[in-house]
Amino acid sequence: MKLSQEHSMMKSKTGYIHSLESFGTVDGPGIRFVVFFQGCPMRCKYCHNPDTWKVHEGQEMSVEEILKEYDKNKNFYKKGGITATGGEPLLQMEFLTELFKAAKEKGIHTCLDTSGITYREEKKEQFEELFRYLDLVLLDIKHSLPKGHKELTGQPQEPVLAFAGALEKAGIPMVIRHVVVPGITDNREELETLGHLIAKFKNLCGLEVLPYHTMGISKYERLGMEYPLKGVESMDKQEAKKAKEIILEVIKRERS
Repeated sequence: MKLSQEHSMMKSKTGYIHSLESFGTVDGPGIRFVVFFQGCPMRCKYCHNPDTWKVHEGQEMSVEEILKEYDKNKNFYKKGGITATGGEPLLQMEFLTELFKAAKEKGIHTCLDTSGITYREEKKEQFEELFRYLDLVLLDIKHSLPKGHKELTGQPQEPVLAFAGALEKAGIPMVIRHVVVPGITDNREELETLGHLIAKFKNLCGLEVLPYHTMGISKYERLGMEYPLKGVESMDKQEAKKAKEIILEVIKRERS
C-alpha cells in the first residue's frame, strides 16, 4: 500500500479504532487508557497484531465517544493517562490530533506509541500541530541498520529517524523501544549501531528493550496467514537485558 493513500484515509471527525484497553500498564507511565488505532503501513515480520494492518476497518468512534470510555475509570488514571497505539496512529493524524487536543483540555497526560514511519518534511506543520498536545512518545525503532529495517518491516528507516529529530526539536520526551529478535536484531553490530543512533537525541529519556515472543502465531493462523518467523523461538528476558546493556554502554560512551 502507498503511504500517500494512507495519509488521506482520515477526513471525517471519527477515527477507525481497533480496540480499547482500560487498564494498560506497559504503554507509558502509570495506569493508562490505551486506544488501538486501525491501519498500519509496516509489515514487521514479528508483528503480533496483524489484524490492525488494514485501513478503513475497525469501529468508527468519535473523540467524545473515546473520552467517554476514558471517563468511566478516570480515577484510576490520575498518575497515568491516555496512550494511542496501533496499528499506526499517525495514519489518522487529523483524528489523533483532535483526540489529544481534547484530552489535554481535560488535563489528561498524552502518550503516543509509534514507528514514526509516516513522517515527511512536507507535512511538518501538521506534525507540529500534533506536538502541541503530546506529552510523551514511545518510538519503536525496529532495526538500526537501513537494509535490515527494510527487510524486517518493508519500509525505509529514514522517516523514523527524521521523526525522532522533529521530536527533539519540539522538546518532546522520547522513549526508544526495540524488540530483540534472535538472528535478526540481537547481534552486537545492530545493537551498538542503535546506541550510536539514539545517543545524539537530547530528548531521549528512556530505553525499553523487549524480548521477541511467539504469542502472535495463533492470531496468524486464525486469519489464515503464514507467520513470517516460523521456527524462531522466543527470546529469554535475560538475553534482552544483556542486549540493553550493550546499547546503554554505547550511549554512555558517546555522551561522556
